[in-house]
Formats: sequence, C-alpha cells, structure tokens
Amino acid sequence: MANEPVRDTDPTLGKLVIDAQRDISTLISKEIQLAKSELKVSVKHGGVGVGLFAGAAFLGLLAVIMLSVAIAYLIHWNGQGLDLHWAFLIVFAVYLLLAGLLALIGVKQVKKVKAPERAIEQGRQIPQALKGRG
Repeated sequence: MANEPVRDTDPTLGKLVIDAQRDISTLISKEIQLAKSELKVSVKHGGVGVGLFAGAAFLGLLAVIMLSVAIAYLIHWNGQGLDLHWAFLIVFAVYLLLAGLLALIGVKQVKKVKAPERAIEQGRQIPQALKGRG
C-alpha cells in the first residue's frame, strides 16, 4: 500500500492545503454569521427587557409618590392628627433618612471592592511565558 504509484486523480499537498484553508475560512465565516444572528435575537430581547424594566421602575416611582401622599394624609387623619404641612415634612424626613442610610451602606460596599490581583499577576506572567521564561 505504501508503494502504490501516484495517480493523476490524487490531490497534491498544495491542493489539500488550499482546500483546508478554504474549508476553515468557510467554517469561520459561518460561525460568525451564526453568532451575529444569535446576538441580534439576544439584543432584541435584551432591549425589550430593559424597556420593560424602565416602565416598571417608572410605575414603581409613581407608586412611591402616591404612598408618600397617603402616609402624609394618614398622619394628618382628617384634621385630627398633625397639620398637613408637618405630615408631609415627616414623610420627607423619613425618605431623607432612608436615602442617607442607603448611601452609607453603598459607600461601605464600594470600599470593599478590590482589584483582581490574581488575574493581574497572571497577566504579567504571560509575556514571560511566551518568551519561554515561565
């Protein structure tokens, strides 16, 4: 089998390399097309999702405003409780305290953020490994 004569129909090494390059190029372009089509669908769904979240956030904000007015009128209690301006100031102060508390917690969380030290160190080692010094 190893000593069979080469026939004219047998592909040459150059032809095989050219065919392999063409096939790889076609495969890569098809994979890119597939990825693009999948991304288009994902981006569309993501955009719709973001829009729906924005609508929900807006309606949530309106609900908080209505709740604030309701709480203020509850404190006022048809003139039996505090005056209306004091009731609204109390609601305002509660929201201000909540905002301050959330900001304080947020600052503490941000201070806990650290750089990805292991990834940075590994990134520094890549050039040395490529040069054969790793």
